[in-house]
Amino acid sequence: MGFKSDIEIAQEGKMNHISQVAKEAGIDEKYLELYGNYKAKIDYNMLNDRKETANGKLILVTAITPTPAGEGKTTTTVGLSDALKKIGKNVALALREPSLGPVFGVKGGAAGGGYAQVVPMEDINLHFTGDMHAVGAANNLIAAMLDNHIYQGNNLAIDPRKITWKRCVDMNDRQLRFLVDGLGGKINGTPREDGYDITVASEIMAVLCLSKDIDDLKERVSKIILGYTYDDKPVTVGQIKAQGAVAALLKEALKPNLVQTLEHTPAFIHGGPFANIAHGCNSIMATRMALSLADYVVTEAGFGADLGAEKFMDIKCRMADLKPAAVVIVATVRALKNHGGVLKADLGQENLAALEAGLPNLLQHVENITKVFKVPAVVAINRFPTDTKAELDLIESKCQELGVNVALSEVHGKGGAGGEALAREVVRLAAQNNNFEYAYSLDLPIEEKIEAIAKKIYRADKVSFTDTAKKQMVQFEKLGFDKIPICMAKTQYSFSDNPKVLGAPRDFEITVKSLKISAGAGFIVALTGDIMTMPGLPPVPSAEKIDIDSTGKISGLF
Repeated sequence: MGFKSDIEIAQEGKMNHISQVAKEAGIDEKYLELYGNYKAKIDYNMLNDRKETANGKLILVTAITPTPAGEGKTTTTVGLSDALKKIGKNVALALREPSLGPVFGVKGGAAGGGYAQVVPMEDINLHFTGDMHAVGAANNLIAAMLDNHIYQGNNLAIDPRKITWKRCVDMNDRQLRFLVDGLGGKINGTPREDGYDITVASEIMAVLCLSKDIDDLKERVSKIILGYTYDDKPVTVGQIKAQGAVAALLKEALKPNLVQTLEHTPAFIHGGPFANIAHGCNSIMATRMALSLADYVVTEAGFGADLGAEKFMDIKCRMADLKPAAVVIVATVRALKNHGGVLKADLGQENLAALEAGLPNLLQHVENITKVFKVPAVVAINRFPTDTKAELDLIESKCQELGVNVALSEVHGKGGAGGEALAREVVRLAAQNNNFEYAYSLDLPIEEKIEAIAKKIYRADKVSFTDTAKKQMVQFEKLGFDKIPICMAKTQYSFSDNPKVLGAPRDFEITVKSLKISAGAGFIVALTGDIMTMPGLPPVPSAEKIDIDSTGKISGLF
């Protein structure tokens, strides 16, 4: 008998009605807005009504630097939540929403895997409650109003060559990266270069996830910089008077979504900014909502700890005044051997030398969490049948040299029961006091903040800035944007800015090509390497395997 696919396991699961999940989580019925039987939005007024409630402990799940061998971060996040519930803890889960681009592209589904999934898996991976479409519509309303302003006389003197705002669509469509539009005569607008980002790379998504309430959302939207005038003054959404309509479009999208795991643990899935161009965390509102209801809230941040966890700590926790109680760093023996130079085809064979060569990647992530951010950590080994005792023992001994325990996780095959050892270690760590610190102070100049991340987290020797980046730093400081966090746009596949350099490199230089102000989100994006804000589809897209039968049952979705 073959292994069941994720979608088959999800479809065989028995879901509770979402009103029952909400009731067991302590959510009053008056806040519940049903989207069918198994999904709901939660009215954000619940946060105001519960602001005196004591908050639970926040547990972050992150991972080593991603490899083609896979790490299983979301699966571990879901499984750990179920495991905490299984050992008697009051727990909730907070995750990002999947983007349609990766679902139809290379990654497939993004709702966990095996017996550690959030459901209804098909809905979550596809249209869900329409949040992605609302973000796209809001982004494109701004684009339409911006071009209309230019067409109608351009009172703000916007230079069409200096427009930084792009349109967006939630699809991997490389054809839309660079465009010339406004063609066909004066009646069709002003010709200019334009382009599309994928919706999750839109600043609107980052704003949605960092907003504390509808007023904060409107204020942040109004500050978004769309481009510059002929004399280099920034032009904002507030100046084209679009913030009210945008906030109205996002009214429902701002409400966190409630679903459940296969073991009926409540799961808040809300927002989905990219982690290599934006901050890669689910919404502040969903996290706060979960913390007001549960004693333990398990969340994750995108890609490896050098991207997602760093931004979680330095951007999200700073803006929301959150303090993580413990961090789980997910790794696989296979992925570590890949970092040690083993090809994907040979990862099933025991190779202690390669494992030892790949281990510095894990150990650097561990050290960053425990020594830079000063938060207690545990390493979760997402176990594969091919892992040998000698390999597992080697990882354990090396981690213990840093004072960090290792717990095996078998949640993919066993659900919550496969994560009980990990859950107990998380409870132990979360009970300790920690001296959580950020990687840098906001008072530092822009250049020094970037250097702090590159040197402390990536271990770069040097940071170089192009002439463009240097001019932008001067300009941003003059505009008063020098006291905000940095959001590094860097490859997820390496500590360096070169995706081919695996492991834990030393003696390398990070080059900052350019900077961008995300004034609404409240951070400066520092662009390194070649970061795509509009991915393309692979030679064989995942979409080719997805189908639906006459009864409406979907297949092939991961």
